[in-house]
Amino acid sequence: MRHRLLPSLSLPLMLAPAVAVAEVPSVAVDIPPVHSLVARVMGELGSPDLVIQSGASPHGYSMRPSEARALSDADAVFFVSDELTPWLAKARASLAADADAVELMEVPGTLHLTYREGPTFKAHHHADEASSAHGEEHDEHGGHEAHADHDEHHDGDHEAHADHDEHHDEHGHDGENPHGWLDPVNAHAWLGAIAESLAAQDPEHAATYRSNAQAGQQELEALTESLSARLAQVQGTRYIVFHDAYQYFEHRFDVPASGAISLGDASTPSPARVKKIQARVKQDDIQCVFREPQYNPALIESVFEGTGVKTSIVFEPLGVGLPLGETLYPQLIERLGQGILGCADA
Repeated sequence: MRHRLLPSLSLPLMLAPAVAVAEVPSVAVDIPPVHSLVARVMGELGSPDLVIQSGASPHGYSMRPSEARALSDADAVFFVSDELTPWLAKARASLAADADAVELMEVPGTLHLTYREGPTFKAHHHADEASSAHGEEHDEHGGHEAHADHDEHHDGDHEAHADHDEHHDEHGHDGENPHGWLDPVNAHAWLGAIAESLAAQDPEHAATYRSNAQAGQQELEALTESLSARLAQVQGTRYIVFHDAYQYFEHRFDVPASGAISLGDASTPSPARVKKIQARVKQDDIQCVFREPQYNPALIESVFEGTGVKTSIVFEPLGVGLPLGETLYPQLIERLGQGILGCADA
């Protein structure tokens, strides 16, 4: 008899009207720091799909089938800029033409900086740094640096060709610096834009997206204030970066680098560039050079061998090695700050 009662007991449930459940948008993002910001806004409602895996260069990337499928299924795509990922523009057009594409560097309130020219950077902000910049200009046009240029001229056509290539490459790597996520004030603005995009597509959860974004903004404000106070104690730390990816962090916390070994994150410096970096190391008594884990450490060792410069601190812009998720972004910013603090103790 029991088995005959089951249909009648389940009949009211079968006749009840279906309750509509709002679907959370499918989201694709470009790099791990953006994934972290979007994850903070989505919270427990869902998780974005990462298109460029951790440790890979965003400037050129071949998507796996699963990553292409995530882009094709996306209702929203959040990415830094076409300057950072030029290949992604074509992929979006073919795979995610109907998605809401949000270019974060175009969000109102975002700070924009341009690439710095040359292997060494002019110091700024402080009186002693201004003096150093003046000395650099003098050295490049006369004195010791002029003699170095004279000697290089007599090294032969090969060195002159390297100088020409270096000059050409620098002009090819100019314009806007797209590494804007390394300024937490930019990330603050991006959290709000991410929330508004998701709220427009999913009005039922709009309040949750906005609340999560606001909480994330407050967390970034506290982190920025705390890190600013700590780094204020070590302003004037003298260091070289692997490539010019950290300008937004340097600018926000007033801890400018003295130069970059490599023009880009995948380029090998010319002999002329190496000589200029080595001259800056001696001139400014550089304390540290920051390595990036995905690139050959032998290059750093060859440039700085015998200088006494500390070469063991890892400094990288994408959060390599950090757990993917909403905590990655603040951990990345904190880790960069710890790198500067560790260099100051060198």
